[in-house]
Amino acid sequence: MTDTARSILKHPFGYDTFRPLQEEIIRSVLSKRDTLAIMPTGGGKSICYQIPALLFEGLTVVVSPLISLMKDQVDQLRGYGVPALALNSMIDPDEYRENVMRITDGAAKILYAAPETLLKRDIASLLASVRVDCIAIDEAHCISEWGHDFRPEYRQMAAFRAGFPDAVCVALTATATEAVRRDIVESLRLRDAGVYVASFNRENLFFQVLPKDDAYAQLAAFLSAFPGQSGIVYCFSRNGVDALAARLADAGHSVLPYHAGLEDEVRKQNQERFIRDEVQIIVATIAFGMGIHKSNIRFVVHYDLPKSIESYYQETGRAGRDGLPAHCLLLYSYGDIHKIRFFINQKEDDRERANAERHLRALVDYAEATGCRRAPLIAYFGEAYEHDDCGMCDNCTQPPAPGEDLTVPAQKLLSCVKRVNERFGVNHIIDVLRGSESHKILSYDHHRLSTYGIGADYSKKQWLHLARQFIRQGLMVQDMENFGVLTITRLGYDVMRGDATVRGTIINDRRAVFAGGKSAQADYDRELFERLQKLRMALASAGGVPPYVVFSDRTLSEMASRYPRDRAALLDIHGVGEHKCERYGDEFLVMIRDYCAERNID
Repeated sequence: MTDTARSILKHPFGYDTFRPLQEEIIRSVLSKRDTLAIMPTGGGKSICYQIPALLFEGLTVVVSPLISLMKDQVDQLRGYGVPALALNSMIDPDEYRENVMRITDGAAKILYAAPETLLKRDIASLLASVRVDCIAIDEAHCISEWGHDFRPEYRQMAAFRAGFPDAVCVALTATATEAVRRDIVESLRLRDAGVYVASFNRENLFFQVLPKDDAYAQLAAFLSAFPGQSGIVYCFSRNGVDALAARLADAGHSVLPYHAGLEDEVRKQNQERFIRDEVQIIVATIAFGMGIHKSNIRFVVHYDLPKSIESYYQETGRAGRDGLPAHCLLLYSYGDIHKIRFFINQKEDDRERANAERHLRALVDYAEATGCRRAPLIAYFGEAYEHDDCGMCDNCTQPPAPGEDLTVPAQKLLSCVKRVNERFGVNHIIDVLRGSESHKILSYDHHRLSTYGIGADYSKKQWLHLARQFIRQGLMVQDMENFGVLTITRLGYDVMRGDATVRGTIINDRRAVFAGGKSAQADYDRELFERLQKLRMALASAGGVPPYVVFSDRTLSEMASRYPRDRAALLDIHGVGEHKCERYGDEFLVMIRDYCAERNID
């Protein structure tokens, strides 16, 4: 098996070696053992069912949540010469009938379809008439109520796969906590499942968090470091998306909006233009991105706070799929926390509300971490991070200054909590400390307290940051079920009496702007790379496919550093398999030879 699988890895796909766990998962699937594969976005999940599909005699059915994702996968596989197709409502009737015939004739190896399609009676009859060897459930976290993208129709896939008792089932996802993993196995009724969990650490992603001040100015400074490069900017609301996209367009950026409120055709066109590199930036709500395989996304910006660590991990994972460095920036504010908490409090189900609050707290802990960003991020998924310095996050490359003595401000805040009888939340406490004359302060006579106005030397933003540290250090407890009311702990009373000290940081209240970070390393011939990009764009346009379906940026950068002059050398480049070499190789080789002749490159 191993030699055959490695041969397929090289000869349609153009890769020399398997990524971590791919070989073990493929062996499990080929032995017809039900399998759950948890691998990071860009970690090579698709290969885990695509290679078995080419080795199985029958058909592999892939359950996919989005039509755009199906099209993307089919385009890529056909680019490798793999007989793949899809059945969905966006395919015109003639092509749909042709695809059905190819399935009946055994000419297709991989079929992509949504859960709703597979549950139709005519499709069930079609698949019952052919041999189905494998059912792959992509984005399998959608089946779990504990997952961040729960889709009820995914729950019916257990009944669907029961109709094919001889087919192996493989479930794949990039984000799944231990609870979600158990739910996937139980919901799909996976038999004696092999569970494979790859590392959640994406080493090529640089993580940065900035306190949100003038968000647009911060974003503009960030974008100036990535001229002409592809990226996604995530916003909380549809209105926010439209306003930001319009403002960026007015400033001369190549940008389009994407959200569920746009007309279907507009939304589809905007996504297609981004995928085909016809536009550089997409401003979007979380409706955008599941399964997007565009490999050259160099940055992801969260203009607003995402709803959970899982969402954040999934969304940042769309950057740097080609393995080259990419940058992930999160703009963080307490206003965003309150906005999300407002929506959490609208939930009627107590369990749902508690679960959403848990997600939010984990995200806040990540954003306010003073150590390596990777440690809390991957710890959320149950993986320990063994290193003190990743070299690829803001806290590791620019460590915060050693903590200073915060005992006095802690005593001021704790005393104020005590003076209001532990009946108010953090915003009210800060208003008292800063001497606010708001109606609420005056109506409770809190302007008469001894702590009124004693904290005017710090801004509200600084007090909020201090309060979060004091809560994390266990000086106070915040009751989120009771309007965020603060109560003092035993340790907090020790601090008030002077029996314990507090250390931490006071944030600078000046505007925080992007000051640079990691971007793709230009250790290749930049001019040749740009020429190869233009050739790739022309070939992609002629073939009606996204540019990365021709070759990825990583493949072009290797060409621009190694200058292959013949097919044998071209086949040694990452991502160049025999089918692509046959289809596109000569045109790229001619360009490289001509360039080398111009520059006298030996």
